[in-house]
Amino acid sequence: MIEVTAAIIKDAYGNILICQRPLNKQLGGLWEFPGGKLESGESLEECIIRECQEELALQIKIIKRHSDHYSAPGKEKIHLIFFECQIIRGSMILNEHSDAKWITPLGLSNFQFCPADHEVVKLLQLPYLH
Repeated sequence: MIEVTAAIIKDAYGNILICQRPLNKQLGGLWEFPGGKLESGESLEECIIRECQEELALQIKIIKRHSDHYSAPGKEKIHLIFFECQIIRGSMILNEHSDAKWITPLGLSNFQFCPADHEVVKLLQLPYLH
């Protein structure tokens, strides 16, 4: 099983950072939450902090573990661990993605996400659907 961390980064207004995968990569053009694969000897928390630094040049603080989801797009099962985070330092530089946007939770419906992110998008919108 592959373990992957992802950051749900919120700003002071409750908007959520989403990133667009480059067209030349698998699932290119789809939107996702920043993050990546766990490396050997690394904790989940270290992984998401490293991935945000590498992909976005941002230093983040983990607020809490948000949710876990499982996906099996190919032959190998993927365990996705989402962390709610805040930016503590840095100016965003897109080192890995073609675009990034700050979106309200309900606005997430206007973007086509990677299949593995669909469940967390629903969870993020749930408090606003009443």
